[in-house]
Order: sequence, then structure tokens, then C-alpha cells
Amino acid sequence: MAVFTPLDASEVEAFLARFDLGTLCELQGIASGIENTNYFVTTTRGRFVLTLFERLSAEQLPFYLRLMHHLAAHAIPVPDPMADREGHILHRIKDKPAALVTRLPGHSVMQPAASHCAQIGRCLARMHLAARDYPLQQPNLRGLAWQQQTIPRVLPYMSAGQRALIVNELAHQTALAATSAHAGLPRGAVHADLFRDNALFENDRLTGVFDWYFAGVDSWIFDLAVALNDWCIDPPSGALESARTRALLDAYQRERPLQADERALLPDALRAAALRFWTSRLADYHLPRDAHLLTPHDPAHFERVLRQRVDAEQNLFAFA
Repeated sequence: MAVFTPLDASEVEAFLARFDLGTLCELQGIASGIENTNYFVTTTRGRFVLTLFERLSAEQLPFYLRLMHHLAAHAIPVPDPMADREGHILHRIKDKPAALVTRLPGHSVMQPAASHCAQIGRCLARMHLAARDYPLQQPNLRGLAWQQQTIPRVLPYMSAGQRALIVNELAHQTALAATSAHAGLPRGAVHADLFRDNALFENDRLTGVFDWYFAGVDSWIFDLAVALNDWCIDPPSGALESARTRALLDAYQRERPLQADERALLPDALRAAALRFWTSRLADYHLPRDAHLLTPHDPAHFERVLRQRVDAEQNLFAFA
């Protein structure tokens, strides 16, 4: 969430005239994130988030917006897209595709306890189960195919040791993806970016999961691995912390027990998740786009996480 396309109050007021959501009270640009332009919009009738999509096309967006609406209808705490008077949830502003969604209450918890991780695990499993009958299909746009295209572009900026690590891991994940065990993993629509800054808590109760614009169809254990790699780690080392890991995994499995192949391949999924975010952070850092409010994340963090996952090859279920 960054500001690539500046908006003023008059432009947002003209946009809001299409809805029955009251008049504009406050407009605030959101500086965090790196993909889209986002504003907090407060009206006389509620609080919303306005997103202008800088990379995703109008053809891709129905997958995300309808998924959010589908999950909201299943009592999952996610932002719900607002329809205008004509019933459309996909809009345009400044010649960009746009969406207006409900703003959820709460704040992000950047130093989570085991209790927070347990709530994330439970919610993630419920999201996977609720999306089983979601009919739209769209691949994970930051999946293996994207990594195969992007990694060669960032290699010139890396040291010899970094290049060896990322090339070897890409080869490992490519070979794994061709196996029957990987092909048989349960899959469906996943969030694919459930980090601490994409969840909200109020009085230590989970109140929402947002920023669904990296969602796509992928394996459920990849989605689980993304969450584990952020919510349950010791940041300086990238190692998994036992109490939080146990809490998240136990809570997830109480809602949806993992199959044998999922348990066996979870360490590889943790490596895949680390590779995905190291690659994207390298691209954001070395191949940046202009934005009025944008600070790229440090790629070194997920380099540490990947090295730790490759070296450790630990049994996650020693924690569970």
C-alpha cells in the first residue's frame, strides 16, 4: 500500500457521488506496502479503504473482489467491497481500476504472542475451508512462473553466494513442483501474503485480515508457510520460535487437519515462501517504481529466513 497516484479531496468527492455512502469527511494516504495506491476514506456514513490498482488489470480484479465478498458472506473477517448504485464493485478513478472496501477495526500487532498466532492459524484454516466452493480461478501471480522470470533480472545485483543460494533454491522448487506429491496437495484460493501488517486485532481479538491483492489459487500449505515465516519467527535469525509455531499449527489443525503429504512437504513450503518474498523484495529494491510514499522492504530479511530453512530442515511437528 503506497501512493503512486495522488488524489485530492475533490476527486474523491466526485467518486463517492456514485455511491450512497455519505459525503467525504477525511482523506488520508497510506504509506505502507508496495503495490497499489491506497487511501483511508472517512464519510458521514462509515470508514473505508480506497484502492487504485497500479499493476493488476481490470480483467484480473474480479477474482480478488469477489473472493473477499465470498469470504465476508461466510463470516470471515475481511474487507467487503462496496457496490455503487448500479451494483458494480469494480470502479475506475483517474483512469485506474479501483475498489472501495470496508475498513476493519483494530491495529496490527507487530510483536505477536502465541495467542495471536493461534487466532491467525484458526482464521487461516477457516478461510481455506470457506473458499472451497469459490468458483473463480486465477494462479498465484507471484508463484514459481513469476520467480523464474524475475530471478534472472536481479542476479546482477547479488553476490556470488547469494546467487548460488537463490539459483539452487529455484531449481529445488522447480523440481518439487513437477512431482506427483506436490501436484496432489489440497489447494484453492489463498491469501498468499498473511503477514503481521495484514491482520488487525482489537483488545487482542482478531478483527480482520486484509490486503487480498496477492491472492490466487495455490496449495494451502504454501499459505500456511507464508504465515509461519512471519508470525512465528525470531527476526534477527529467521528461526522459528517453538511456542508461536506450535500455537499456530495446532489452531490450524483443529479446524483442518493436514494430510500426510502436507506434513511431509511443509518444510519445502517454508522454503518456497521464503524464496517468493526474497525474490519480490529484491525486485522492489533493485528494480523500483516511483511512488510518493514508498519504502522498499529490506531483502536481507528473507535471505536470512531462506538460509535458515535450507540449513535447518527441521521437523515442524516436533513443535506441534
